[in-house]
Order: sequence, then structure tokens, then C-alpha cells
Amino acid sequence: MKLSAKQFKQLPGKRLTLLGMSGVGKTHLAKTLSKDDGWFHYSGDYRIGAEHLNKSILENIKIRIMKDPWLEKLLHDKSIALKNNVTFDNLSSVSAFLGKVGNPELGGLPIDEFISRQELHKEAETQAMLDVPKFILRAKRQGINNFINDAGGSLCEIDNTAVFKALAEHTVIIYIKASSTNEKTLIERAQMQPKPMYYQPDFLQNQLEIYLQKNGMVYVAQMDPDDFVRWIFPRLLEHRKPKYAEIANLYGYTVTSDDLYSCGSSSQILELIQDSIK
Repeated sequence: MKLSAKQFKQLPGKRLTLLGMSGVGKTHLAKTLSKDDGWFHYSGDYRIGAEHLNKSILENIKIRIMKDPWLEKLLHDKSIALKNNVTFDNLSSVSAFLGKVGNPELGGLPIDEFISRQELHKEAETQAMLDVPKFILRAKRQGINNFINDAGGSLCEIDNTAVFKALAEHTVIIYIKASSTNEKTLIERAQMQPKPMYYQPDFLQNQLEIYLQKNGMVYVAQMDPDDFVRWIFPRLLEHRKPKYAEIANLYGYTVTSDDLYSCGSSSQILELIQDSIK
């Protein structure tokens, strides 16, 4: 919701949606605020894994188990049970399902399977964000007036106006803009630990063509999955920055990662947001 700094300060309950790249400080902000009583921390990525991708994640694990006759028999005899133990701090099952595209012998997914999982993730993220009003009501029933929607880094890729209008109606959207130093850290982290990511379809197709040509390859199955993630991440960062900025311009406000990390308490964070509204 668009409002004045005075209106924000006087709100009896603060409801925020945090926007920005993974690693820019969204969860740090959310956890700093939620240390105080009266804050409900809603994790978009957790909701994706625990609810909207849960069946797909378990089905993927089941398919892998079925390739091992011994494990398949244990599963068939109900000697073992499958459970997706996703938590706020452990989203590895979501990452493992999303996967990386490239050579299967190096752990990569075939391009058709990768694109299918990307689409499932997009649908799950869309639904997780449309669930926010329902969870705001749930928090109120529990007597919790302040609400933080800790959204995933790929929220800007949804390209669904209805999602952002719904979030803007029910929350104040705060874009955490990475400083140049923070961007460098994000890129270095991606080089050291290349992780599965969501890519907007047209962007992905364009970058795949560039990567293949640059490396003298014909097929996606020839790619080293980790090398592709390392190569594409800086380009993904540049691709997303104007998308974040446009969302903040239309529906919310912007704070910088440097200013955020200088905040040591919830009151300082709320003052920072208030200043951004001014």
C-alpha cells in the first residue's frame, strides 16, 4: 500500500513484503523484527516447499528411490516413509527439486524436465504470494498484528500484475536494493556455491543460446551445470535489478542493503522504512 511516512508510523499493525535478491538481507530484516513479540514471519520459500511443491518434491524423491530395487522394496512394503522436512532455515529439498540444467552425468537435468520444474516453481510462488492475505488473517486471529512476508528472490520474475496488486493492497512492499559491495558478495557466493535458481523463460532461452555458442556446444546436455550457474548469475542479477526497481516504483519503497545492515534493532529498521517513504 502507498502511504505517507506519518500514516505508516501510525499504523496499528505493520504489514510488510520484502523484495530483493536472495542474500540481500530480507531474512535478516525479518528475523530482526520478529525477535520482538507481535510479529508473524511468513516465508514465501517455506510455503512453496511445505505446501505448493510438496507433492512434486516427494514424487521426485520416490522416482529416484524406485531406481534402486532394494529401496523400492522397502518403500513398497511401507518399511520406509517419505517426508519433506523443509524448514525456514533448510530449503534444500526445494533447491534439489528445482535443480540445474545440463549434463546428466554431472547432476544436470534435461532441458525439458528443467523447464517443467521451473514452471511448477513459478506457479507455486504465485500461489504462495496470493496466500499472504489468508495468513495475515490467521496472524490476526492469533492476536499478532505485525506481519512480514519474506518473499523469494524470484518474485520479480512472476510478471503477474494481480500478484503485486494483491501484495500492495495488503502490505507495504519494501525493495532492499543491493549496494555495489553487496552485489560483489552475492556474485562471489554464487561462484563458490552455485545454487539452483528460477529464470524467466525468455531470459533463460536467450542466455542458453549465448552460453552454448560461446563455449562451442550444440546441446544443453553438454553443459557443466555448475559452470552455467556461475556464468549466468551476474547476468541474472542485472536482469532482475530493473524489475525490482519497477515494482518498488509502482507499488512500494526502496531501502539499501548497506543502510539495512547498519540497523541493529527493530525500531531502527522501522525508522529506515519510514525514511524511505518520505
